[in-house]
Order: sequence, then structure tokens, then C-alpha cells
Amino acid sequence: MSAIFKREFKAYFTSPLGYVFLAIFLFFEDYYFVNLFSYGSPNNEIIFPALSFVVVLVTPVLTMRLLSEDRRQKVDQALLTAPVTVAGIVLGKFLAAFAVYALAFSPVILFEFIVTLVSAPNWLIFLNSWLGAMLIGGALIAIGMFISALTESPIISCILTLITFMLLMVLPSLASLTGVEWVSKAAEKIAFVNLFNTFATSVFHVVDVIFLLSVIVVFVFVSIRAVERRRWA
Repeated sequence: MSAIFKREFKAYFTSPLGYVFLAIFLFFEDYYFVNLFSYGSPNNEIIFPALSFVVVLVTPVLTMRLLSEDRRQKVDQALLTAPVTVAGIVLGKFLAAFAVYALAFSPVILFEFIVTLVSAPNWLIFLNSWLGAMLIGGALIAIGMFISALTESPIISCILTLITFMLLMVLPSLASLTGVEWVSKAAEKIAFVNLFNTFATSVFHVVDVIFLLSVIVVFVFVSIRAVERRRWA
């Protein structure tokens, strides 16, 4: 699995993809931090929900080639016959994408240290917000990876993933049109992208953490099954 992780992580930076992904995040993180700092606000956790739309728009680019690219280049069979399990292949690719995602959020931690020099920010709320951003990102990456396993076209994978993420954001609004209370509540839970605000404005919620971890586990598992199915086809 470590070999797959190193291969995939390196691949992000042997092409413009990784640099563009990080540059977009750094631009918006700097923009929000400069605005907050100029107004004297110590609440850097606000940056996380502010970046939620950026996460939805850019993360599909991070996941679009995870499993579809090998299939398109006809090297997936070589990987599947290598001395590594299918689970190792999928987990290695997932962790590589997640590492790049986590790297994109690392400047925010530096910003919090800068604020600490001149103010007294609430580190517990900040760390709770950071944990939420990591879990939500992990869940989105797992979903995007599964979609990538269903097609050999990275472009189609990117488009389908983006549509899925956008639906997750607007699902509560669509559900409210039905006027059925239980449908609206279920939609709010499924639309976990909106949890950016919850983590940034409240204390640690075990239920939300378990839910997001469950989403990650389920979609990593179905990705493994999708690859295994192609292996024996």
C-alpha cells in the first residue's frame, strides 16, 4: 500500500494538477485570513465553512483520475496482478488524495499560530473545525473515488462527482419543497457538506464524526468491490 501511496502522491506533483489544487486553496485561505486579521477577528475557524464551496468545486479534480486513469491507460490489470491486494491499491490511492487535501488546509494552522501571537483564539473550536474539514474532505474523496471506479474517463468522473457534490449541498433546499418533515431531516443528514458550519460553530459532536467516518468506510469498501469486480470480469 505504501508503494501505491508514494506513486499516487508523486503523480499529483509531476503534473500541474497538484499545484493548481494547492494554489486555489492557498489563494482563498489567504484572502479570508487577511480579511479576518484586518478586522481584528481571532476566529479563524470561520475560514473552514467559507471554503466549503471551494472544496465542492475543486475536490472532483483531485479524485477524477484516481481509478479511472489506470483503466483508461490499460495499466489497471498490471496493478491488479502486482503483489498488493486490491484493498491496498484503493487505500493507497485514497490516502494519497487525502494527503494532498490535508496539505491544502495546512496554511490555516499556521494562521492560527499567527493569531495566537496577538490574541487569544479558542483552539478547541479551531481544532474541532479542522477535524470537521478533514472528515468531510475524506468523505467527499471516498465518494469521488467510487465514481472514478465506475468509468475510464477522468473528465466524466470529474463531471459526475461535481454534480453529486452540488446535489449534496442543495439537497436540504430541494427536500424542503416536499413539505414533509422527515424527508427534510433525512436530507439534512445526507447533505453532510453543510456540516462545515456545524463543526465551526459548535462543540464536538460524536454522532457527526461517526457518520462521516461511516461514509468514508462505506465508499472505500464499494470502491474496492468495484475494482475487484473488474478484476474478475
